[in-house]
Amino acid sequence: MVALRLFCMPYSGASAMAYARWRRKVPQWLAIRPVELPGRGARHGEPFATDVLALARGLANEIRGEAQQPYALFGHSLGGLLAFEMAHALRELDMPRPVALFVSGSAAPARRDFSEFAAAKSDAELIAKLRSLSGTPEAVLANRELLDLLLPVLRADFLLCGHYRYSPRSPLSIPLHVFGGRRDSISVDDLLAWQEETASSFSLDMHAGHHFFIHDNEARVLRTLKAHLGRHLRYRSSWGWTPDVRPADRISQAGG
Repeated sequence: MVALRLFCMPYSGASAMAYARWRRKVPQWLAIRPVELPGRGARHGEPFATDVLALARGLANEIRGEAQQPYALFGHSLGGLLAFEMAHALRELDMPRPVALFVSGSAAPARRDFSEFAAAKSDAELIAKLRSLSGTPEAVLANRELLDLLLPVLRADFLLCGHYRYSPRSPLSIPLHVFGGRRDSISVDDLLAWQEETASSFSLDMHAGHHFFIHDNEARVLRTLKAHLGRHLRYRSSWGWTPDVRPADRISQAGG
């Protein structure tokens, strides 16, 4: 029996299929619900999004029906930023709050400089960026047909990041869990800065790997994710969810 849905937002250049494997690797009480963004996958005929806040509001409205049951939000990289803004959009819509927000591979928005992505990048620049993130096989980077499918999505997503402007608001009243890669370029300080975005509990789990540690170290990432969600299940009330009181901040060095 499904006790909780985990809505998963994809990273730049990816579709909802990025989380397809997770569905087969989690217990029955947890339903992985990948969220598709405009311009890719099942929504390839729609125009790419150009505004993070508008996209977050739209996605929040799309999950309105499913959010009446216990749920959590997860996002990696761009997806982490989207999940964060969705949490704010859901609060503005006076929707039931998620049991927790999971942000992976993304610096806190108040600390991030998005100017690098303000202008559209050439194919060569996009390929160089993919190579620097150590998440795309060389066979893909050498395949023109695959690149013709990937690069337009990646270019649009980078521009989406480049147009984002952080707006300070009152902290979210939900637990916030941050995942980082020990070999990623994002600093621990920039990950820890996420704790300013919640008035509830906060944790930082560091995993082995580069930026795409969620795939390279998938088993340990899912184990950490399930542990957090399993703990939150114990706080379920008769109608929904009661968040933890804020414990001491915690940094975990996940093995691997």
